Amino acid sequence: MSWQAEVDDIERRRLLALELGGPEKVARQRRNGKLTVRERIARMADEGSFREEGALSGTPSYDGQGNLVGFMAANFLYGRAEVDGRTVLIQGDDFTIRGGAADGGIKDKMYYAERFAWQWRLPMIRLLDGTGGGGSVKLVEQIGHTYVPEVRGWDHFLQNLATVPVASVLLGSVAGFGAARAVMSHYSVMVKETSHMFVAGPPVVAGMGKTVTKEELGGSAIHTRNGAIDDEVESEEEAFARVRRFLSYLPSSIHELPKRGPVTDDPGRKEEFLLAAVPRNPRRVYRMHQILEACLDRDSLFEIGAKNGPSVITALGRVDGWPVAVLAGNPYVLGGAITAEAAQKIQRFVDLAQQFHLPVIHFVDCPGMAVGPESEQATTIRLGARAISAVFQASVPWCSILVRKVYGVGGGGHQNGSRANIRYAWPSAEWGSLPLAGGIEAAYKSDIERAENPEAFIQDVRERVAKIASPFRTAEAFRVENIIDPRETRPKLVEFVTLAQSLLTPGPAAWGPRP
Repeated sequence: MSWQAEVDDIERRRLLALELGGPEKVARQRRNGKLTVRERIARMADEGSFREEGALSGTPSYDGQGNLVGFMAANFLYGRAEVDGRTVLIQGDDFTIRGGAADGGIKDKMYYAERFAWQWRLPMIRLLDGTGGGGSVKLVEQIGHTYVPEVRGWDHFLQNLATVPVASVLLGSVAGFGAARAVMSHYSVMVKETSHMFVAGPPVVAGMGKTVTKEELGGSAIHTRNGAIDDEVESEEEAFARVRRFLSYLPSSIHELPKRGPVTDDPGRKEEFLLAAVPRNPRRVYRMHQILEACLDRDSLFEIGAKNGPSVITALGRVDGWPVAVLAGNPYVLGGAITAEAAQKIQRFVDLAQQFHLPVIHFVDCPGMAVGPESEQATTIRLGARAISAVFQASVPWCSILVRKVYGVGGGGHQNGSRANIRYAWPSAEWGSLPLAGGIEAAYKSDIERAENPEAFIQDVRERVAKIASPFRTAEAFRVENIIDPRETRPKLVEFVTLAQSLLTPGPAAWGPRP
């Protein structure tokens, strides 16, 4: 006697699970311009590579004789898959079943999936659509009692955040615990006008007397600018592509080192335009992104969080095939000053580099921390100090390129000055506690008042200060190690990343993860 009947039952249940929330709910999902969870997983993973776990979990219906007559699958799926040939763990919410709210087996499946990724050291991708583990009034009515809330399994989220790359893709309205899952990641992306994120949605907010739309409450225009979410894209396909690219720069876990990619660019390439990339007039701006693209491997720049704290650029990239983390001032926004938002962005990005063993390249153009009433109200100095602390805690190899302004506490935190990090200055660089030329009127106030020709006096002081402020005077005193031709920057960076490989050591960071 065989077990064929039971094997047939397995297949029957699998087929029922493939129906998701049923034809009507699936059709509504597609009318809203969204893929189903299984379609999303198929697009995210390499073709045919998804191996599902827990496919038979859900809510069954039996007749009086104990025969299965219906089955509603759990609205949370997970399994292993390949993404660009590397094994990852993918989990996804099924909005066609109860809007992604808590359902049969979902919490146990979710916690198991989180534990599995951590134990097996697999990068994790969360495809979020719904509350993803949160409760609902309907569920409370079904179980017949309320319950004391607990953030069960939070330790698993922390373990993963400290161990493996975690990416979250918001593909619909994500609320409550689903929103918490979204931000507990190293990289997150929203689809414009399709995805939203909030602690509680518009119906709950309406109960507080405020009527808002989903977009007004938690659209991508809000959360990619306040720093809760890293990026926004136009489509689900673009979101999947960005996650694949993000993961390509990182190792599978902290217990490995980032792998070298194909060497597709000349390591000795010198871009002529770099010689005049920075204007001589200090009041004129320039495109830092063009400088980055000229010095890194071609087409390797992957900016993260461009719309949050835009006075600072944070990006992944490659130099001679090796993955690197890139920091840079953006002179087009507040001259590159560090705002409260930019400080938080720096801290999180430096922690990412430290955690996954990425050498850091910092293109410095920083007039200091942002000043003014708004900056003081935003606690810029406290958040800026945290960012500088992250820089000083980082032990990964670090190379700073002093491009233009390096002023004040913000500029001084461009690298850990107590370590023998590598640093190059361009002839266009200027530095100090404050811009010398801008402080003449304050420093020589009484002399200017007594001068027969105040304008001539100020001009004379400016000419004297300009000579003292020359970067060559600083180099003569060995207060800066190297001044280079800007066109030599890429070859210098290739040498840096080559040297850096012998210093990189797999293993955990010296401190825990910071969401």
